[in-house]
This record gives sequence, C-alpha cells and structure tokens, in this order.
Amino acid sequence: MPTNRNVPMKKNSLLFILLALFIAGCQQNQPAISESTIPGPDEIIASISIPQFPELVINVKEAGASGTGLQNDLPAFIQAVEELSEKGGGVLLVPGGEYYLEGPIHLKSNINLRLEKGARLFFSSDPGHYLPVVKTSWEGTFLYNYSPFIYAAACKNIAITGEGVIDGEASETWNTWKEMQQGDQLLSRKMNHDGTPLEDRIFGEGHYLRPHLVQFLDCENVLVEGVQLEDSPFWCLHLLRCDGVTVRNISYNAHNKNNDGIDPEYSRNVLIENVTFNNADDNIAIKAGRDDEGRASDRMSENIVVRNCHFMGLHAVVIGSEMSAGVQNVYVYDCDFAGDLKRGIYLKSNPDRGGFIRNIHVNNVQFGRVEDGIYITSYYHNEGAGHVTEISDIHFNNISVETASGTGIVLQGFPEKKLNGISFENINIKQAANALSMENTEDIRFTEVTIGKEATAPTFVK
Repeated sequence: MPTNRNVPMKKNSLLFILLALFIAGCQQNQPAISESTIPGPDEIIASISIPQFPELVINVKEAGASGTGLQNDLPAFIQAVEELSEKGGGVLLVPGGEYYLEGPIHLKSNINLRLEKGARLFFSSDPGHYLPVVKTSWEGTFLYNYSPFIYAAACKNIAITGEGVIDGEASETWNTWKEMQQGDQLLSRKMNHDGTPLEDRIFGEGHYLRPHLVQFLDCENVLVEGVQLEDSPFWCLHLLRCDGVTVRNISYNAHNKNNDGIDPEYSRNVLIENVTFNNADDNIAIKAGRDDEGRASDRMSENIVVRNCHFMGLHAVVIGSEMSAGVQNVYVYDCDFAGDLKRGIYLKSNPDRGGFIRNIHVNNVQFGRVEDGIYITSYYHNEGAGHVTEISDIHFNNISVETASGTGIVLQGFPEKKLNGISFENINIKQAANALSMENTEDIRFTEVTIGKEATAPTFVK
C-alpha cells in the first residue's frame, strides 16, 4: 500500500511530465529558421513597388523660378511643393536651366521631383541657409543637424527622376569642415554611448558636421532614377530607415571628401541597379547604426539587391563599419568596374560595433586594378572592445580581379568569434602582390580558386 507521503510525489511527477509536453509542443509550433525562410533576390525585387503619381504637373518656372542661375529659385520650389501637397501630389517639373538654391528642398509624400535634361540644381555654400536643424543621422548616430540639401522625412510614394544634375557645390565651405569636425564627431559618439536623449543632440550652428546631399528618412516606396549626383558636402544619397526603395540608372561625379555614393542604413527591401559610380569614397556602403544606439535598435538593414552596376572610386561594395543593428540578406551580382578601386568587396567591423553580417552573396563581378580584392575584417581602425561582430555565411562566386597591388583575399576574425562559413568558388585574381591572408577563421571553403599565375603540371628532375 502506498503511503500518503508518496501521493504528492506522483502529482509532482505528473505535473512535470505535462509541463514538458507543453513546452515541447510550443517548440514544435515555433517557425523553423532555415534557408527556406530567407528571401532570394527575385523575391526581394518582387516585393518592391515603383511609386505612381497623380497626373498633376507643376512647372517650377511657372511658380516663379528663373532657371538662369542668377537668382535664388528656392521660393519657387517651396511654393510648388506646397501646392502639389495640398492637391494630393503629382510631378514637380524642372525644365532645362540653372537653378540656384539658397537652402534645402523638403519634399512631401506623393511628389516626383523630375529634372528634365539640361536641368541643374546647385546649392548655396552658406551653412545658415540649411537651418533650422532637422532630424538626421551622422556616421550612424541620430541627431539634429543642418538639413540635407534634398530631404524627405516620414514620406510615402516619393521620387527624384529625370536626366538632370543635382550639384552640391560643396568645395567652397563644406569641404574645409572635415579638418574641423573631430570635436563634434567625438561628441556625437559620446551622446550615442551615454544614451543622450535625441532632443538634446543639437548640432547645426557653431558645429561642423557636414550635411548630406540627398536623404530620405523613414520613407516608404521611394524611387531615384536617371539623375546625376555631383560633389556632395558629405554622403551623396542616404537611405535612412527606409522600406521599399529603387535606385536605378543614376550616375555620379562626386569627388569631395566622404562622397559615398549610396548608403542604405537601417533600410530594407532595396534595389540598386544600373548605376555608374565615380566617387571619391565608397560606391555603396550598407550600414545599420553605430555602437550602443545601433545594438539597441530593432531595425536592421536587410533584403538589399545590387545588380548591373559599374564601380569606380574608393571601394565598390562595403558593409559597415556602422552596422551594429545587423546586416543580412544582401545580393550583389552581374557588376563590373568603370575604373580603379582601392578595394572591391569590403566587410568591416570592430569590437565597438557588435551586431552581425550574414547571408551575403556576391556573384559574377569583375574588377580591374585594386589594392585588395576581397577584404573582411573585424579590426577596422584597430579600435574598440567588448562587442565583437558575428560575420558568417558569406559567399563569393565567379569573381575576377585583374591586378591586386596589395592582397587578393584578406580574412580577419577574432579568436573568440571567428569568421565562419565563408566560401569562394570560381575566383580568378590574375596578379597579386600578396595572395591570401587569413587569421581566426573556421569553415572557409575554396573551390576553383586561382590567385596569381595558374600552376601547370609539376616540374621534375631530369
């Protein structure tokens, strides 16, 4: 006969079994993380819509712009934007001509800024013309600063199209600020690390953080097509926390300091295609915030496709170094070089960043003269501590390089978090001063890889 003291033991055992079955059932109902849940490039492209606009067209010259370059045409642009917005949107048409603007154009939802062939927007170099400050981000930290020259915040269905030129005219004032920016640069980073409230991160007058040429912030359904971007104060086209973006058939002639071409940051579902780069900095730099602020974000950069682009400048495609919220699902394919580069593909982080870079695919890309062909590093600027980045599942296929004056392939991980799951297939680097440098890596796969002169049958002693 069982004693009374055994009864509660049986009840507890039964409860334990039921709890275990319940947990197991919950686990079975969780969606599995597998390759089938990762969108491919075709799925990403299919998810992006091209914005459509009402038929209303307002010609900026009819709104009072001269197009001669001899007067400030900004009031006419402001008037046209307001009228289009009040009437539900449409096309702000800019005919051929020179348009001098003493301040920024702030676009609104359902507006297409269309620059016809021969139209050129050029902007004042007076910093006071870009006040009051607006919400923006600078090197991965949110703050308030001088307005970007063309700016849209929290807009839907918005575009810049045509065959005209957007010229930052940055050399007179802004280019000189790089040597004066360090104090503000360090202050912004301290605010990031300290969690300073955004409303207290005020820069602008008396500070030296240069504004962007074009920035879309918190926008959905964005199109940038056909135009040429020239000489920005800072990054040229900044896609900040956007969703559903198409950038296609644009070109660059941007040689001022830090003239990145396209910077998607905290952005998702982005297509970049048929772009001809000629930049003094990164052609494409995919970012996702910086340090403490980035690691606290629930918004990574993901689902980005780059195809049929022509690279020339500093680096072709970069991920980082501001990528603390994580970057995933990036596809780069069918691209080539329009000129020399310092590095072809460059993934960069350091122990200040944390986050991850994963599921990156580069296929069918040709480079000419570079310093380094493919460079993946966890030691960018040799700085930082405590927040090592996970870099994994990176795949290169059908990559060619004519000449690497530095190293063909560089892989640099950490002892405690090695680069993992990196594959190279059908890689041909015809000349390289140094072939390969690897440290702190695991599961690195090479298939049909040639760096330098291809070896033939072994020689033998006669």
